[in-house]
Amino acid sequence: MIIIMLGAQGTGKGTVAGILSKENGWIQLSTGDIFRENISKGTELGIEADKYISKGCLVPDEITISMVENRLEELKNEKGIILDGFPRNIEQAKKLDEILTSKGEKVDWVINLETPREEIIERMLNRRVCPKCKATYNLKLHPSKVEGICDNCGAELIKRADDSDAEAIEKRLEIYDTQTKPLVDFYKEKGIVIVEEISQSINRLADEACKDFMRRIQEN
Repeated sequence: MIIIMLGAQGTGKGTVAGILSKENGWIQLSTGDIFRENISKGTELGIEADKYISKGCLVPDEITISMVENRLEELKNEKGIILDGFPRNIEQAKKLDEILTSKGEKVDWVINLETPREEIIERMLNRRVCPKCKATYNLKLHPSKVEGICDNCGAELIKRADDSDAEAIEKRLEIYDTQTKPLVDFYKEKGIVIVEEISQSINRLADEACKDFMRRIQEN
């Protein structure tokens, strides 16, 4: 089963993917993890990607797609894969379709997470991440057991530079609206999108979204 996570930054894609991965034995695959692995191993693609990442630039599609294709081949015997952070645009989505079709596979489901914009900004301002194991926390919604310390590995939590202020966050959301949000309509035409609202205002967070998603795919 191939599942894609969609939703703006701060909607909880990583959290939802993590829960589904743990409960179902599916592999959570993020482009960030793929980049870091290739860079740390010094692969040819990793060296090329690092030239862009080190300058704060987006990695070109052809490099990203090649990395994802290689990783999918390595995971071909897994019972489920959750793609988090890929595809980011229509061209990547079309290329993913080509890759999967060549293997006799397809994207089975797309989970689109929706959260009010003001709530997204508040979440991201309160987000803290572990630089070592990449675990994510929120000072209000999901704080670490010991303030400022990762529950998993004990490293000191940090605030991402792009979570620094509301203006910077708003700019990232605008990029999402322009480049990535059109993917929702792309996959809706295929009839595989499940929309899950995650919001404090209705007391509905990641756990409830995961339960609803599992119920809905079991009904189909």
